[in-house]
Amino acid sequence: MKLGIIGTGLIGGSIALKLKDKNFTHFAYGIDQNEENLNKALELNIIDEKADFRTGIQNSDLIIIAIPVDSARKILSSVLDLINEKQVVMDVGSTKSGIVEAIKNHPNRKRFVAFHPMWGTENSGPDAATSDSFAGKAAVICNRDESDADALELVERVIDTLEMHPIYMNAEAHDVHTAYISHISHITSYALANTVLEKEREEDTIFQLASSGFSSTVRLAKSHPEMWVPIFRQNRDNVLDVLNEHISQLRKFKSALEKENFEYLEELIVNANKIRGILNQ
Repeated sequence: MKLGIIGTGLIGGSIALKLKDKNFTHFAYGIDQNEENLNKALELNIIDEKADFRTGIQNSDLIIIAIPVDSARKILSSVLDLINEKQVVMDVGSTKSGIVEAIKNHPNRKRFVAFHPMWGTENSGPDAATSDSFAGKAAVICNRDESDADALELVERVIDTLEMHPIYMNAEAHDVHTAYISHISHITSYALANTVLEKEREEDTIFQLASSGFSSTVRLAKSHPEMWVPIFRQNRDNVLDVLNEHISQLRKFKSALEKENFEYLEELIVNANKIRGILNQ
């Protein structure tokens, strides 16, 4: 099987490495506007050949779109224009409603499977790609009834090869849930980093005093804006909804401290501790 990877960075590169390691594919084309990423991906054996848009798509059995969600939404129709009834296209975007809506009437819609691997890091580029990134993580497939059975089966084989477990939901539900568990985490991290940078002007002090707790909380603030601004744009309404609730929760902590109501502060923390039991399941 020949693989076409549109976007040879962290996610696309990691998928390609795993599928090649497991002999799921014997050849991978790299399609990317970033020539530096293509050269690095070739050097790291993530891809076997650089290809232009048309050549890479038409010669691949499976095409994986692994670029920022705004760009993926723009090019998906053009990708579907170039494929035949045996080829399969999947994306890896963190938002789904916009992309499935954009191609809902395309004649090759059923050859597309909307996919989101629930994994990522604050790093980017082919250098950050690792073959075992996805093991044990959730793999979301959206609107599966809108895809051909054989296309869905191929993507399910990809998920199995990546050692992930599949979850099925509609695109709207996916975008709501990812706003709650992923997108708000990034906004919180960005905001905390900006807070510290604003209040603590001495960079050496941040470096010397930063604890593991602080480092883990602001880790996501290292994530690149070219990926996350499009996500926030695509999922704006859901992110605003959860952000309003987050601000409300912060106000409760602020009020408890202002009023020296430490019993209420303890209640807020005890309630928050419930998340431990959920995450430890």
